Amino acid sequence: MQNIAVIGAGTMGRGIAYSAAAAGLSVIVQDVSNTSLHNAEEDIRKQFERAVRKEWVSKEMADERRDTIQFTTEISEAAKDRDLVIEAVLEIMELKTSIFKQLDDLTPPHAILATNTSTMSPTEIAAQTSRPEKCLALHFFNPVPKMKLIEVICGLETSEDTINKAIGFGKSIGKECVKINEFPGFAVSRMNCLIGNEAMNMVMEGVGTPEDIDKAMKLGLNHPMGPLELADLVGLDTRLRNMHYLYETLGEKYRPCPILIKYVKAGRLGRKSGKGFYDYTYTN
Repeated sequence: MQNIAVIGAGTMGRGIAYSAAAAGLSVIVQDVSNTSLHNAEEDIRKQFERAVRKEWVSKEMADERRDTIQFTTEISEAAKDRDLVIEAVLEIMELKTSIFKQLDDLTPPHAILATNTSTMSPTEIAAQTSRPEKCLALHFFNPVPKMKLIEVICGLETSEDTINKAIGFGKSIGKECVKINEFPGFAVSRMNCLIGNEAMNMVMEGVGTPEDIDKAMKLGLNHPMGPLELADLVGLDTRLRNMHYLYETLGEKYRPCPILIKYVKAGRLGRKSGKGFYDYTYTN
């Protein structure tokens, strides 16, 4: 598991790419957008510079590992000769299944195909390939360089060998892994979306301000980040897609809060748009 490809150069993709490269693995990042690739390259450079400032790694090693990362718009180039390919695109099933169909044709037979989905079925995604036993979900958490957990989600056909290799990969990049059997929302997202949605209902009902609700969760339950801060970080559009999926699969208790729907319609998507439950226009 030395040669890794990451499909999608967004926040999660670039975080996964940095973590793998920092651990000394060979990494190639693919995205259809040159702008996204450029932004990813800049962000990864800053991550390595931060690691040097923190004295986690020497400048020479940081430069060497950063320079080994390749960037391309061609999925065929990214998939060639890879041991593990991690898809990290938007939470849209049709997009993910389309990518997996391509990867099945383009990667070598031994390659493991992983989706970074936070809610969707790896069984359904794997069914689009001729190698469902080599497919699974690797759910990383944002920000990837800081967050220690990977949920290793097993699809119906995922083999034990694939699971063991995936866990070995996680350990090789300094992460802790938990094995989760597939069910909508897995473990973390299933609980986190419920907490976040209830926090949004509380804002809508006037129970408290976003600041006070988040403060209560951080100080009262020892959460490192409040649920509304976290939703803004993830992106309210992403959270809404997750809620729709969980509502469809798990029922009424996951019905998206009306204020979440309203904010997304208004373009208030959180940190990435400058405004969500908080205003970031003075901090960006």
